[in-house]
Amino acid sequence: MEILLIALTAFFASILTFFSGFGLGTILSPVFILFFPVDLAIALTGVVHFFNNLFKLILVGKKADKGVLLRFGLTAIVAAFIGSALLISVSGMSPIHTYLLFGKEMHIYPVKLMIAILLIIFAAMDLLPYLNKLEFGRNKLILGGLLSGFFGGLSGHQGALRSAFLIKAGLTKEAFIATGVVVACFIDFTRLSVYASKFLSSGLADNIWVVVIATSAAITGAVAGNMLLKKITLKFIQTLVAILLIIIALALGGGVI
Repeated sequence: MEILLIALTAFFASILTFFSGFGLGTILSPVFILFFPVDLAIALTGVVHFFNNLFKLILVGKKADKGVLLRFGLTAIVAAFIGSALLISVSGMSPIHTYLLFGKEMHIYPVKLMIAILLIIFAAMDLLPYLNKLEFGRNKLILGGLLSGFFGGLSGHQGALRSAFLIKAGLTKEAFIATGVVVACFIDFTRLSVYASKFLSSGLADNIWVVVIATSAAITGAVAGNMLLKKITLKFIQTLVAILLIIIALALGGGVI
């Protein structure tokens, strides 16, 4: 049952990446968190995200804007390294609080609390009109690369910020999507390189089958999303996902999951 849920989430989340600020990692990581430790869940999500973006790179990558990539992508790589290193540091910390809920002992870990806060923030970016319409000019590309890369490395949440900074960069729709895909590959490669030093020993290699199934589902979703690119917007689903993310974040931050 859990693998079916992961596969379906990967499929529909991959479709959503073509239309919304939400990236595959934003939606898929909470599902992995339901079944795996937070640090391993982020690593698993990162692998699926990376291979899915490599496939999308083949579909649309040639339309990326090289000038934007130099300013946005290179700074994103540096920031992704810093964010990834911070995640590894925080993931080894002991619980900061313990309490009883319905007779069961709950533990609040720093890494879970941190990811929960980020989930709520990025979900709010699609729920609140002001945050949903955040856009930045081309002169803020370096800042955008730093923020997108850092949070991409820290929790995998890079899509919403990347979209907010690239949407006003004077790109065509095709170049906007392609440039975002290339930047995502930069960030994924960087953070997975850092994660490998810790997470290969924490169970990543033992769950390759999960990665294969989720990646296959995500690639199928990417094909469907590319076909629907000019035909559909998914605002209702985007809002629904944001609400579900907040519910999962509250449970995660409270030590329930």
